[in-house]
Amino acid sequence: MSGELFAGYPTDRTDEAVGADGRLRDGWAGPVAALERLGAAGLVAAEEELARRRQERGVVVGTWVDGRQQLRPVPLDPVPRLLDAGAWRAVSAGTAQRHRALNAFLADAYRPAGRRRGDADRAAEIVRAGAVPEWAVAHGPGRDPEAVSRAWPGQPRATVAAADLVRTADGRWAVVRDHLRTPAGIGYALADRESARAVLPQLVAGAGDRLRDPADAVPLLAGALADAAPPGVPGRPRTAVLTQGESDGAWFEHRVLAEALDAPLVRAGDLWPRSDGGVEAAVDGGRVPVDVLYRRFDDALLGAYPTGAGVPLDLALTEAVRAGRLGLANVPGNGVADDAAGYAWVSAMIRFYLGEEPLLASARTWVLADPDAWAEVAGRLHELEVESVAGYGGRRVVQGPACSADELAALRAEIAAAPHRFVAREPLVPSTAPALVDGCLRPRPVELRVFSVAGRTTTALPLALTRVGGAALVGKDTWLLTGK
Repeated sequence: MSGELFAGYPTDRTDEAVGADGRLRDGWAGPVAALERLGAAGLVAAEEELARRRQERGVVVGTWVDGRQQLRPVPLDPVPRLLDAGAWRAVSAGTAQRHRALNAFLADAYRPAGRRRGDADRAAEIVRAGAVPEWAVAHGPGRDPEAVSRAWPGQPRATVAAADLVRTADGRWAVVRDHLRTPAGIGYALADRESARAVLPQLVAGAGDRLRDPADAVPLLAGALADAAPPGVPGRPRTAVLTQGESDGAWFEHRVLAEALDAPLVRAGDLWPRSDGGVEAAVDGGRVPVDVLYRRFDDALLGAYPTGAGVPLDLALTEAVRAGRLGLANVPGNGVADDAAGYAWVSAMIRFYLGEEPLLASARTWVLADPDAWAEVAGRLHELEVESVAGYGGRRVVQGPACSADELAALRAEIAAAPHRFVAREPLVPSTAPALVDGCLRPRPVELRVFSVAGRTTTALPLALTRVGGAALVGKDTWLLTGK
């Protein structure tokens, strides 16, 4: 490997661009030649221009610190990430498979009373088969008893799903996390390509017609949202994007999605009841009927916001669904399937509901509510990741290998006091990809988020979001390449 940008670039078998022998991997020769023509100075200038444009565009994410919202920019690395046609086929097929199984599990978990009304045993079918413990379905902290009546019969509860993946040292793709509530990132992926086209047009154009356009995902998303409309809706279903507003950390994305879908962006206070039991939204001084709400609104907050008529939002939406006049995408209550404990059983769900072997790997996971699982890993915390289960401070992850002896002892005591609050996992080491660091290219760990939609069919969307490890919130324009 030669060239200014790759001078001193470490070789490793896990790198996606440069192999252990120092040679470029398939598909990288053209992009690397274009990057070398830009040179270090050109890439640094592009990085600065990307930051300026994205600041003007408002590409930010918000977090709350001490009661105040802090908006942070989402930088874009000027070096794209490449996925060849074979990798994309594997990833997209596996993601869609996972989505189908998770929707089947949600339908099973939320069937009225757990099963059909005439059944003596009301447990979910997957529990009756012994594939998942009953407590995980009936008493998991992510379960919402009210969710049974918030979907119309037969509706896929997760219209939009996302899966976070890493490419492991052996070249396999593995899922590290599922998102079934309000998956974020589609709008950011669209913005990433928009930014790259504006600042690095020669680089993007050089890929030619082999490069998939993320905008092709929008009609598929719109179609799946339309399929979430309840049966009997006359004419073309009318969709609106429901947002919490500027206080939501992903407010930027909500605006991008509404614009891309040509759908109104509405808040709780914009919604009003219709005489037929449905809802309508106040838009531009008038009111328009809404058949589907693309819900970008946290489950836990639905009862905290009133509609324009003063009714709590969760109650208003539930009544409209029960009346057969509204579909929610996604249906509240999906946390029973996508929390840290649910992740442990997705492979079992695929085998049980689909009769297939999982196409994507998962990290080996121990649900520590099981005494045998806790006994197995109690002496191995220094090797494992420990994550809190949803409902118990979920998404807190402790990296055992990075902990001191005192920290491990404290973690062990915390788990022993309430093991049901935690899971433990074998860490998955992600692949690396070139990123611009101090004017030259260096390998950095990368994670991929892939999106899928479920309507009449379940399919992966032809766009993906890459996040760069080792630097908060840095993204990459993700190139999905065809086999042309």
